[in-house]
Amino acid sequence: MPIILKNIPSVEKCFWDEDIAKKPECNALTALRGEEVHYMIAYTSTEPGHDPKFVCTLDSACGLPYYIETVEQVPVRVPCYRNRHDDDYLRTTPGLYPDLLLPIADGARIFVPYGELKALYVTVKIPEDAAAGEYPVVVRFLDGENTVTETVFHLTVLAATLPKQTIQVTEWFHCDCLATYYRVPVWSEEHWTIIENYLKTAVENGIGTILTPVFTPPLDTAVGGERPTVQLIDVEKTADGWKFGFDRFVRWVELCNRVGVAYFEISHLFTQWGAGHAPKVIARVDGVDTKVFGWETDSLSDEYITFLRAFLTELVAKIRELGIEARCFFHVSDEPGFDHLERYRAVKAAIADIIADFPIMDALSNFDFYKTGAVAHPIPASNHIEPFLEAKIPGLWTYYCCSQGVDVSNRFLAMPSSRTRVIGTQLWKYEIAGFLQWGYNFWYSQYSVEEVNPYLVTDGNYFVPAGDCYAVYPGEDGTPRTSLHMKAFTEALTDLRAMQLAESLVGREAVLAAMEEGLTEPVTFAKYPRDPAYVTTVRERVNALIAAAL
Repeated sequence: MPIILKNIPSVEKCFWDEDIAKKPECNALTALRGEEVHYMIAYTSTEPGHDPKFVCTLDSACGLPYYIETVEQVPVRVPCYRNRHDDDYLRTTPGLYPDLLLPIADGARIFVPYGELKALYVTVKIPEDAAAGEYPVVVRFLDGENTVTETVFHLTVLAATLPKQTIQVTEWFHCDCLATYYRVPVWSEEHWTIIENYLKTAVENGIGTILTPVFTPPLDTAVGGERPTVQLIDVEKTADGWKFGFDRFVRWVELCNRVGVAYFEISHLFTQWGAGHAPKVIARVDGVDTKVFGWETDSLSDEYITFLRAFLTELVAKIRELGIEARCFFHVSDEPGFDHLERYRAVKAAIADIIADFPIMDALSNFDFYKTGAVAHPIPASNHIEPFLEAKIPGLWTYYCCSQGVDVSNRFLAMPSSRTRVIGTQLWKYEIAGFLQWGYNFWYSQYSVEEVNPYLVTDGNYFVPAGDCYAVYPGEDGTPRTSLHMKAFTEALTDLRAMQLAESLVGREAVLAAMEEGLTEPVTFAKYPRDPAYVTTVRERVNALIAAAL
């Protein structure tokens, strides 16, 4: 059978109409113990078969735990903003883009259509106790019992272990989207099971900080509208004031502890873009569940501030009782503008004394706003980070979302995966403490007006460039399906950890030299090599430093 296989780097993307001959080869990598290593196998046929396709079965072998996924194309209507992109996009027109990863087992059928380029995504999981040495990964396409063609990938495991992740990473976890998509009642046992499945995948991919919905998060919600209620805290209004129940919150913490969540990101206490209103709060009033606060509530109203202070006092006590006080931080309002400064300062002042022992941080890209002292822990966007870096703010975070589509790294499906992965080197160089992205699993349209099918609508219904809204797709069995753009970011975090190990062994200057070898200017968040080979080359240089130091 005229089938061609080719090992290629994990940062490549195979569009159906591309030529396999133009894809770079990648037949060997080095790696550390405790690491997850990825590469791809591109495949195509050069002559029409009967249908016209060839049907083979998969056979594979490796001396380490591994699994293989197919790379599936998804529809993209909005690859980028038409007037807000640079030249480093693979394509800027609607079409089918490779992204979705679907599990495939040995013995599964492999369809090889004539004249189409397809790909398999191979993941090798290296145990921390793996023996150093070379491990060949063999993948065969079979016709019956006969090998049609095969590839061999040479993985060399070094005698060093990848250190634990230190950077805090959150991609906002949307519990309501899970309930909506799977048609299960909020906080039902089915919902909890699905949440656990999605949390596990998040943690496995470096997302160790989880948005915790004490009340329904006031994020991406139309003014006057509301998202499905997903508040963890029971509230009752009594003649004497407010009563709070923390049973679901305790269960949430226990679940997060069980799956390895490192930090709890308490959901925002006021509405997005200005802190003008209260989030939606449901309380038991005279035996009936009632919305007691929301868009109709001024954020500085006496009733809400009184309520919030009572709640935060008990929440802090519960956090301390659970022993997670060093693992929690708070938000006031997401992305306030300078015109919201006075309101932001006022609402924060009303409750800051109660949560003074915890970091209070918000997405904030206006440096003049920061200089007022209103936000001690700002999270600037990656394309606005320079003045914050110059100010040498300790423990600085950064984020990107739909607006960061020019020059800087992002995860849009139309971008090369190398552009997503390069942020690992940037996070290391600038010693960034945390990273935020807003959409782990946002499967609604803009302002949460309606739900969307994430397999068909990858842009939030003409909301943002495809890839921005979510990193995972919903599997039928209540488990997530991962994506190329998620895995590229996971690789970025792994690169960061390897660079930290190398730094501990050979010093910071040696790692920086390996990172910027041959470049005409230093790497910044906006300036970095656009050659896709750069990220894998740097990683191999870093591994060489580690190997030489052993």
